[in-house]
Amino acid sequence: MAYAGARLGADLQGADLLALFASMPRAEQHHGVHVCRVLEQRGFSDRDLLAAALLHDVGKMVAPLRLWERVSVVLAERFAPRLAAEWADVPAGERVPVGVRRGFVVSRHHSAWGAHLAAQAGASPRTVAWIRQHHDPDVAGDPLLLALQDADEA
Repeated sequence: MAYAGARLGADLQGADLLALFASMPRAEQHHGVHVCRVLEQRGFSDRDLLAAALLHDVGKMVAPLRLWERVSVVLAERFAPRLAAEWADVPAGERVPVGVRRGFVVSRHHSAWGAHLAAQAGASPRTVAWIRQHHDPDVAGDPLLLALQDADEA
């Protein structure tokens, strides 16, 4: 928490972001710290980028995944990407489904959910945008977003 607090800031906005970080499951906190450390080791120090690194998976809190769901998503995305994409679609207005599709929906939509949560907590527009786009392979031209995406895969 001290590590995250030092990067999210000591002001009121930072306190709200730290509270959001603290509400994440422990595994997601550890992953966020790992991504943040990778960025720092690579020479990045932009406060908004480090906040995005720490909070990029906060949207998974909306519907926390169980281990078997995580494994299913990874395997299907690797070996049956079309099926994984089909299962990730949610009709407008539908809630997160239960059953097999649930993990795929969370995987696809957690970025948007996380961006919304971060914006509500007072994150900067840049941080919110990077959280929203951290899984978007079609975003080009933003070296800081590319660094975040690369660190997330490290």
